[in-house]
Amino acid sequence: MGDFPSPDMAEVELVDVLRALGDPVRLQIVRRLGDGVPCPKTPEVWGDLHLSKSTMSHHFRTLRESGLTRTVVHGRTHTIELRRTELAERFPGLIEAVLEEPSS
Repeated sequence: MGDFPSPDMAEVELVDVLRALGDPVRLQIVRRLGDGVPCPKTPEVWGDLHLSKSTMSHHFRTLRESGLTRTVVHGRTHTIELRRTELAERFPGLIEAVLEEPSS
């Protein structure tokens, strides 16, 4: 089995990206991935979100299908990574704004 399919960045629409980011859990996932380091999709990493495996899978799939992330398969392990460089080229300033910590 190869990597999970991600849309070609030229076909990614801003409305789909914003819709995916509109969910607080997905926004939190994207912010965690903001450093650009691929992160394993394991309960040890994401368990503090206190969501079921199926709910996490839904969020990961939504992020991937919207064009925000890429899921890479390494044997039995899957990692998720933010498509930061590609998104910055397609939508300049968006990722920086999303990753910016909100002021209190």
